[in-house]
Amino acid sequence: MVEGERPETKAVDAVDGNVPDWPLGERPGFLVRRLHQIHVSLFAELCADAKITPLQFSLLSALSDCLVADQSTLASMIALDRTTTTGALKRLEARGLVRRANSPTDRRAQLCQLTTEGERLLRAMEDAARRAHAETISPLSAKEQEQFVSFLKRIVAAHDSRL
Repeated sequence: MVEGERPETKAVDAVDGNVPDWPLGERPGFLVRRLHQIHVSLFAELCADAKITPLQFSLLSALSDCLVADQSTLASMIALDRTTTTGALKRLEARGLVRRANSPTDRRAQLCQLTTEGERLLRAMEDAARRAHAETISPLSAKEQEQFVSFLKRIVAAHDSRL
């Protein structure tokens, strides 16, 4: 071993002392996280002009679909916790892309909607965002892409109640 190098370590099974044979590259959770990193990088590259994150793009897209929604509903729509959603909405509001106001029927609720500028930005970056999504799965054939997305939807739907 060269000085400064870390020794190779392997996890040991507590039951029989054997090293489990389960490489990272074969673990679904690791691969999903890695694919997410790749997609975020592609999105940042292709949508750089918009200066917006994939999470913020999801919020803008959800608001475009429903026109007006409270923050809890938005959080649920894009599978986020309310705290993260609130922070992202505050940043979008500061950029003039989203308008937030107290609900007239529930003082605790904040109603959100896209501003004209938010709608304009969403339309302007639509092609770049689509390219980022397409590039993420571009190593697959068209049929494989369709199957992959179908599998993702099925897995997410099966586990949706967990969050």
